[in-house]
Amino acid sequence: MSFWLFELRVTRLRPWLTRAPHRPKLIMVLCLTALWVLVQMTIAVWMWALTFLLLGVFPTLETSVYFSLVSFTTLGFGDILLPIEWRLLGGMAALNGLLNIGLVTAAMVETLRQLRLQQIAAEETAT
Repeated sequence: MSFWLFELRVTRLRPWLTRAPHRPKLIMVLCLTALWVLVQMTIAVWMWALTFLLLGVFPTLETSVYFSLVSFTTLGFGDILLPIEWRLLGGMAALNGLLNIGLVTAAMVETLRQLRLQQIAAEETAT
């Protein structure tokens, strides 16, 4: 859902974004998109952490957040392990992280690609 809200915002800003100067606006969109990706990943990690905490898998929020982050990013230090009855959740968190990171990266690249194509088209029609 947040992707569509972000895309709607970029679409509404299209007339301004396609006017010169292009490079600063492209850099701004890149930075905002990267920030959006970071927010999305943070929300997903916290959702996993709260799930682990509510299921009673870990005793503290700190441990739940740490394990969620390590699993979600597929870093997998191995210093904290899930109890045997919950170990499938670790794999699910890692798979979810891989898919989310791939999808938001694709969305970020496509957003920047579309913006740049629109900027080029605006330059060509202006000349």
